[in-house]
Amino acid sequence: SLSCRLYCEAEKDPKRRSCQTVLAEALDVVVRSFAPILPHLAEEVFQHLPYKRDSEGVFRTGWINASSAWKKPGIEEAIEGACAMRDSFLGSISGRNALEYEVVIVIEPGLLFELMEALQAEETSRVSQLNEIMMASQTTLLSQLPKETPADANIIKGTFLINLEGGDIHEESSYEVIALPIAKAKCPRCRRYTSDSSSTPCPRCLKVMAGKGST
Repeated sequence: SLSCRLYCEAEKDPKRRSCQTVLAEALDVVVRSFAPILPHLAEEVFQHLPYKRDSEGVFRTGWINASSAWKKPGIEEAIEGACAMRDSFLGSISGRNALEYEVVIVIEPGLLFELMEALQAEETSRVSQLNEIMMASQTTLLSQLPKETPADANIIKGTFLINLEGGDIHEESSYEVIALPIAKAKCPRCRRYTSDSSSTPCPRCLKVMAGKGST
């Protein structure tokens, strides 16, 4: 998902820029962390950062100062919950290419479902944060099992424990994950199975290539 954001999205797309911001912040924290024990290496890295305009050096610009904006209630739990579902999905396909599948996640209405909605507002998406975490070509988020589920579908059941507000909010929620072979061709640009033909880029890539961004 990282490579897809960096190399497949439009240059100024918010998804690509947000990914660059996170990478830059992570590198800044790492460099300042090892600066006291590896001062020359830290200074060399700091001086070669392409986006730094301050030439004072790593030791004159202060210690780690992470913004409180990075701490958003519920985001950590949402990511951990999505990762638990991804593990269930990957375990069900036994080492096969996750991009050859679409994932259906079924969660009863409640806190866990709301957390997943923060990662994917649409019912079905190929470009949402939830789909990137799942590593699939498409993810569908539902509150009940779809009626058209194949009779031989492998349904993986699991639970996730949510702890918010220092433990004041404590809820265990169940979920179901269904992996279905996707009926699409591999896009020659982004390599996801989201195209109608293996010789034609998918709709998202066509928009990016046309300079219209992505949806």
